[in-house]
Amino acid sequence: MEQGEAGSPPVAEEKAGEEDDLGYRLFPDRNKKPQSFLVRSLFTFHNKCQLMLRMTLDTNPYAQLLLEAMKQSGCTVFNDRHFSCENCDGCVSGGFDAATSQIVLCQNNIRQQSHMNRVVTHELIHAFDHCRAHVDWFKNVKHLACSEIRAANLSGDCTLMNEIARFKFGLKGHHQTCVRDRAIRSILAVRKVSKETAEKAVDEVFDACFNDLEPFGRIPHSKTDAKRAYRDFQNRDRYNANL
Repeated sequence: MEQGEAGSPPVAEEKAGEEDDLGYRLFPDRNKKPQSFLVRSLFTFHNKCQLMLRMTLDTNPYAQLLLEAMKQSGCTVFNDRHFSCENCDGCVSGGFDAATSQIVLCQNNIRQQSHMNRVVTHELIHAFDHCRAHVDWFKNVKHLACSEIRAANLSGDCTLMNEIARFKFGLKGHHQTCVRDRAIRSILAVRKVSKETAEKAVDEVFDACFNDLEPFGRIPHSKTDAKRAYRDFQNRDRYNANL
């Protein structure tokens, strides 16, 4: 997780004194009464967030593949139900709330379309994992670590261009290093655990989760890679349908 990309926020049923341990402090609007559409429409941030979200869902191959995969897994995603543009803490750009199966998009922190594309993809990977597996987000840090590894690996978080923009350069094994570091940062952002605990959890599941490439089938290092993966996914499903 970079400044702006959190993993899975907390479950609403937890006791008030425990919420900070689960990350809700980063998403203050989660506990507020929803505003009317008219009130929300008056805020430029909200309008811009909604427009960028629609652009991502309509045109981004990373998001399109994940939406199709979730639909086939029995978890159809609906824009109005499963995405929420909200104000967040200044250090995060998004999160997946497993308690509501909802992706939070931080309208005050996402300013560019490329950033929206990456955040939506990152959180859709968490949603896909939530759909296909019995993920214990709140009590099993290894489960959280696995999904954070997959999200960092498959969302484009660690592409060469993004790493250069962060002034991080490396040669052999740099992608794996980026994935590991970002997974650890995501855990530390939403769980009150020690850095050693987060590192141990990530290291123990890293190989298996790094090599779990579903539903992409490959690590999409660019939008071109994502388009190929989406095309392959569609062709795979057509082939299976004819068996």
